[in-house]
Amino acid sequence: MMGRKGLNVRSFRSRAVLLSSVCAAVVAGTGVASAEPVTPSVPPSSAAPSATEPATAKLPARLTSLTKVSPTVWLAEVYSAAMGKTIALDVLRPQGSEEPAPTLYLLNGAGGGEDDATWREKTDYQRFFADKHVNVVTPVGGAFSYYTDWQKDDPVLGRNKWQTFLTEELPPLLDKALNATGANAIAGISMSGTSVFNLAISAPKLYRSVAAYSGCARTSDPLGQAYIRTVIGDRGRGDITNMWGPLDGPGWRANDPYLNVDKLKGVKVYMTTGTGLPGRYDTLDARLIDGEPSILLDQILMGGAIEAAVNSCTAQMEQALKKAGVDATVINRPTGTHSWEYWQRDLITTWPMIAKDLGIG
Repeated sequence: MMGRKGLNVRSFRSRAVLLSSVCAAVVAGTGVASAEPVTPSVPPSSAAPSATEPATAKLPARLTSLTKVSPTVWLAEVYSAAMGKTIALDVLRPQGSEEPAPTLYLLNGAGGGEDDATWREKTDYQRFFADKHVNVVTPVGGAFSYYTDWQKDDPVLGRNKWQTFLTEELPPLLDKALNATGANAIAGISMSGTSVFNLAISAPKLYRSVAAYSGCARTSDPLGQAYIRTVIGDRGRGDITNMWGPLDGPGWRANDPYLNVDKLKGVKVYMTTGTGLPGRYDTLDARLIDGEPSILLDQILMGGAIEAAVNSCTAQMEQALKKAGVDATVINRPTGTHSWEYWQRDLITTWPMIAKDLGIG
């Protein structure tokens, strides 16, 4: 959802296109004053590469920096060989971090953390996790990428090999640097609420559980593709066929969690969704509305239409999970738009179950 400064003309037109597309588909997501560097576990000769370094460079994936902002808030940078660039990560650490802890990968939405629509800016997740014995890792990057491996580089969105980064390159580096237990879970909102399923399918042993907050698990049907088109094409200005190929091709079916639901067996699944009808956080006095009528209107119209589409996707996925015998918990809220206050509440609601999966419940 949008930031707190209201809608300018260009933004209004763009979001009107998005609203129109989604509605049509229904009918047929601080700077640091001081910091303490932590020596990363990399060879001294491994100099940090440029963020624009070509992916063909003969350099391995590696941790390039680890900075301790506070006892529980760290910043990390990891060079991805697959993408040829350095990825920043927000890392929350447990109190008494010398004790090994499991890891929750918590993904941002469509902006990938490159805008202000992030867990850090829109929620109090730092305070929530301050007394939890878990590492929480959030990449800063991947806008409009669906956190997947694209078949082709995109002229606008560049090289995206996020599946390789998140499932192959990043986990062993962080497990070593953070002295993690190796037990992992992954959660995402909106765009990344689709990604978490495909990431788990691609790496069957990596995650004990996945949580999708207002994510559409369909990608190869008309509704799912309309939703993806609004994210990548209308908002990101990218070419969706560079991601998984032609819309009627095998790449889309291979990346449709609904069609590959059997591959989620052995992973605990959590899904949450609202209906799109206005709820407790869709009022002028809500924290993220802060009395701004334009923000409220955007959240009710845009956020309501998107969440209604997501609700339909979730219902289909719930039936598929049941038929496949996948261990799943689905929370259907009677109201609620596609917005941050609901996602924060969903994280808090599902956390005790995820913690149990990670062995710390």
